[in-house]
Amino acid sequence: MTINGWTQIAIYFGLLTALVVPLGRYMARVFDGERTFLSPALRPVETWLYRAAGVAETREQHWTTYTIAMLLFNAAGFVLLFALLRLQGWLPLNPQGMSAVPADLAFNTAVSFTTNTNWQNYGGESTLGYLSQMLGLTTQNFVSAATGVALVIALVRAFARASANTIGNFWVDMTRCTLYVLLPLSAISALVLVWQGVPQNLSPYVDATTLEGAKQVISQGPAASQVAIKQLGTNGGGFWNANGASPYENPTPLSNLFEMLFILLIPAALTHTFGRMVRDERQGWALYAAMSIVFLASVAITYWAEAAGNTQFAQLGLHPANMEGKEVRFGIVNSSLWAVATTAASNGSVNAMHDSFTPVGGMMLIILMQLGEIIFGGVGSGLYGMLLFVIVAMFVAGLMVGRTPEYLGKKIEAKEVKMAMLAILVLPLSILGFMAVATVTSFGLSSVQDAGPHGFSEIMYLYTSSTGNNGSAFAGFTGNTLWYNVTGGLAMLIGRYFVIIPAMAIAGSLVTKKIVPASAGTFPTHSALFVGLLVGVILIIGGLTFFPALALGPIAEHFAMRAMMLF
Repeated sequence: MTINGWTQIAIYFGLLTALVVPLGRYMARVFDGERTFLSPALRPVETWLYRAAGVAETREQHWTTYTIAMLLFNAAGFVLLFALLRLQGWLPLNPQGMSAVPADLAFNTAVSFTTNTNWQNYGGESTLGYLSQMLGLTTQNFVSAATGVALVIALVRAFARASANTIGNFWVDMTRCTLYVLLPLSAISALVLVWQGVPQNLSPYVDATTLEGAKQVISQGPAASQVAIKQLGTNGGGFWNANGASPYENPTPLSNLFEMLFILLIPAALTHTFGRMVRDERQGWALYAAMSIVFLASVAITYWAEAAGNTQFAQLGLHPANMEGKEVRFGIVNSSLWAVATTAASNGSVNAMHDSFTPVGGMMLIILMQLGEIIFGGVGSGLYGMLLFVIVAMFVAGLMVGRTPEYLGKKIEAKEVKMAMLAILVLPLSILGFMAVATVTSFGLSSVQDAGPHGFSEIMYLYTSSTGNNGSAFAGFTGNTLWYNVTGGLAMLIGRYFVIIPAMAIAGSLVTKKIVPASAGTFPTHSALFVGLLVGVILIIGGLTFFPALALGPIAEHFAMRAMMLF
């Protein structure tokens, strides 16, 4: 670890924090239906879209109607993407003649992009044509991200409103998110990436001859537009198989900085949007502080682990720092920072191979996903996941003082606590359940690359990443099998929708309640004490749930490495 490395981390986090207020304030205005500087250009487009779709902009929905609309829209997106992948060989904009995607892989991919997971059991440049990349994957990158933001805005309204029956209109929220937030940010980001050298074309692949006389095929395509939204929408699926480690997707240190900022930009700013919409910005800063504490601690531990490296190298007279699987142009600090950001944010893009991280470094990435992808998390999904933990934390606080807990003036009662715990317990049910089968069956173990505890970690990473809708992987693992395509797809569906439905039920319950004025016995939820309680609840729930599995994987591997045992 070096001063230079810590300075880079500080600059990154400082830039992120500086962008929270302007973007968060802008999004609050968008979702409150207020006029913004883009309204003169985009408002006519918005109203035309409503007319074309037959949507009544002013007609709000009950939570059940809102949720059903979301589920039907996502189901239609899945069907269309699945059909597009299966028919790829007969469709245009396919200059390399890519064939149809096999059924099980098409199912996994369609589920993956519909649920904002973007897990990829294929190499983009060798499997998908340009139409599939643009019309299929990039479209889902936008609408799956907009779905997450729409849902958290509905939950925020439930806290902000008193004695109401509706939480907004899904079609309006999704349209505004796409039109006013995702499209403008993506257009600017794509131009920045093109400036840095990311391709944006429809040209066929180029044949090149190397200095040694070997033949090489240089892939092309509309990459910059997809990379922009994959980062901003916390999607993560790469245009190329090497993802952010590819010099085409991530050519320079400056593009690396921009792409890391894109990953956390919207999830971080949504905390301020929350504060603005509930009319108390301190509440948003409290959530941002809780997320930041866990994030920065994870960065510090991962950076330390990768810089300390393998002690066996030191005993051989070599530098111990772990550079295996990392791009020299990014180094340890930027690889560690990206890895923590992408697993914290439910993004899944990588600029280094997580399979090559040290046991402790890899463990931190797994833990961030197992906490529920709430440390910034996916766009929208991270914040509504954090609010579920807030409900549990307030319940714990209420037990300690013997009174009904309140949050933002809304009493937290049995129904909200039950729904929150139901949503939180979905992750361990899926992760540990599928792991239990995969680790004792031949078809599950056949995909494992490494023996011993690291092989166990590979299986755990896959189901953790899938259920957490993250999409990154321990790269040595062979995920493109019938078993992992199907069960991985099911894990993605469980991790997405079995959390959303209880969260929306909470929204429906809270929005009908009156706002109780604060009293002398009200626990202040903008204080350092609340932030500490929230962080403690998050770590305790995650630690108690997953520690036994972590002990069999990365923890055992770490002590084995210290004992000079290799696998």
